[in-house]
Amino acid sequence: MPASRHPHAPGDIVTPDRDITHAHFRPGDQVVILKGVSGGELWGDAYKVVAPSWHTPTEEDGWRLYDPAGGERTYITAHPRYLVHLSSRCPDCLIYQQALRTYLVPRLADADEDVDCGWYSVTHLNQVVHVADARGGQ
Repeated sequence: MPASRHPHAPGDIVTPDRDITHAHFRPGDQVVILKGVSGGELWGDAYKVVAPSWHTPTEEDGWRLYDPAGGERTYITAHPRYLVHLSSRCPDCLIYQQALRTYLVPRLADADEDVDCGWYSVTHLNQVVHVADARGGQ
């Protein structure tokens, strides 16, 4: 079942201030882009890091990601601050997850279905962009 938009989904105050470098990730890493809450837990889309790629929306180094589920956008590009390791228990990613969980889960406790907070969109260049990074015309 696709996630719905919660009528009072909070804005993301955690991700825009995340200070994570491009070098934190490596090709082959399993990552997730956290997008909302499901059953009282964070959820998002899982990818595999493939190669460095310029992230046009932020004009910074990003990563090319592979979606193992395929579909319309098998490959996308994302900024490192959007990514969280799945394949390792690194402290930086765990701290970020906990901060996002502490902020988001209580605010959506009344949701009885999967909630997509609507923080991310995909540009015509297949680049994921966070609402805080979006510029006019994208």
